[in-house]
Amino acid sequence: MPDNPQTILRASAVQFEAIQDRPDLNLETIHRLATAAAMDGSQLVVFPEMCLLGYWHLRRHTPQRLHQLAETEGGPSILAVQKLARDLGVGIGVGYLEADSDGRLYNSYTVCLPDGARHTHRKIHAFEHEAIDSGSRFTVFDTPWGVKAGILICWDNNLVENVRATALLGATVLLAPHQTGGTNSRSPRGMKPIPSTLWENRAADPAAIEAAFRGPHGRGWLMRWLPSRAHDNGLFIIFSNGVGPDYDEIRTGNAMIIDPYGAIIAETWSAGEAIVTAELDLGLVPLSTGRRWIRGRRPELYASLSQPQGNELDARAARFSDRPVEIL
Repeated sequence: MPDNPQTILRASAVQFEAIQDRPDLNLETIHRLATAAAMDGSQLVVFPEMCLLGYWHLRRHTPQRLHQLAETEGGPSILAVQKLARDLGVGIGVGYLEADSDGRLYNSYTVCLPDGARHTHRKIHAFEHEAIDSGSRFTVFDTPWGVKAGILICWDNNLVENVRATALLGATVLLAPHQTGGTNSRSPRGMKPIPSTLWENRAADPAAIEAAFRGPHGRGWLMRWLPSRAHDNGLFIIFSNGVGPDYDEIRTGNAMIIDPYGAIIAETWSAGEAIVTAELDLGLVPLSTGRRWIRGRRPELYASLSQPQGNELDARAARFSDRPVEIL
């Protein structure tokens, strides 16, 4: 870590539509967009969850097909991203299906730093397929910019304990890659699908699809909870997301960057690939409300937070159970 950490970090959140099961083509998109962000001065570029393969269609694959598509952290796709990060002199985060040395599968996200370091997070609450396991640890790491960063993937961010734990481990910048929006939730007040006709007609009527993306099943849903994760924990959040068709749902993009006070400092509701970039003033973190609240905690009172209630469900069970559990 530098002796004199910088106070400004220029970062980008990217949204794009991944091509199913074509890491080669998705790597071309990542190369193009990361290069554009770097040319605009970005030092850290955050791509969406599972952006190397696509996402929601994976639940229709057999376990055998998933194993064919999976790569190790040191596989060809991540090595290509690692080389790109070095060549551009920026940090790049990408999501993919990881196979570990024992053959277990994970929804993983690796950040490749310009100094050659790699840091990988395995989604703690994986529910995409019975063959995909959940990770079992938080991921916080040093960066060349004198700031600690953390990674939480999609539903990991919904559970308040995960973001607080990541902040307590020292993260002041949280990478939050997603594939969300337009989900067919069972909850009567949860998200609902974005009509595919709006997407198909987006060139002729861009206002209609942008209104849907900004509405209650896209940005409106995010506003119920995402800024509070940044505010309550005093950290920046870089939210990246898929956009457009994702098997039978339409992802709503809404890439954004949120400051430690919960204020959105950069965002888009474009119905297509986009890069949003902002300068993160790291000097905001120490005096933020969330950091003051963290210092005001009384941990001796919180034993109940780590005690099972007896009704806990694995993320897969919660997602596919007939019980009315809201998870998306």
